[in-house]
Amino acid sequence: MKKQIKIDFVSDVSCPWCAIGLQSLQTALQRLDGELAPSLTFQPFELNPQMVAEGEDITEHLNKKYGSTPEQAAAARENIRARGEALGFTFNMDKRGRIYNTFNAHRLLHWAEAEGKQTALKKALLTAYFTDGENPSDTALLVRVASSVGLDAERAQAILDSDEFAEEVRAQERFYQQAGINSVPAIILNDQHLISGGQPPEVFEQALRQIAGL
Repeated sequence: MKKQIKIDFVSDVSCPWCAIGLQSLQTALQRLDGELAPSLTFQPFELNPQMVAEGEDITEHLNKKYGSTPEQAAAARENIRARGEALGFTFNMDKRGRIYNTFNAHRLLHWAEAEGKQTALKKALLTAYFTDGENPSDTALLVRVASSVGLDAERAQAILDSDEFAEEVRAQERFYQQAGINSVPAIILNDQHLISGGQPPEVFEQALRQIAGL
């Protein structure tokens, strides 16, 4: 009998290490296919909740937020690109020039969970931003991506045109902030065990084995 395990993946769709962490986690889960029955839920975290509508140049943003020089930012981007490539995820750094607000993306992800399409939408949004260089705050893009994974486009548009799920997303954000989560990805197993950062697949596999008693 497969062992049940609950996985809450706290992340943002504009976080490159979240894309890497998800690829690593899914690689580990594939290795344990047949042994585990995972329940994976994506929980909201905004890296830049006060981001203006038009976004911000990524190099300027990193300099302002972390004090990174252009050279340091370039080295970090190359590290991220290489890590992604090793896991089968494509970061087209030349296409990703700006950082955007992601609150509406999180509202759609909240809805997608109830529709059984949350993982598909999460992966499609990460690809849209990091691989295709698109704007995850753009309503037309969000509707198109939602439709591409089998969600109803008219319903997605209606959600984005309203404040639906806004309070639910904010409540979840507060919950994880109050629990001490201040950086992402944060992967919580069975509500008790925390794995932080874009760890290699081996780290996830070992933790999953230990916690599930495999």
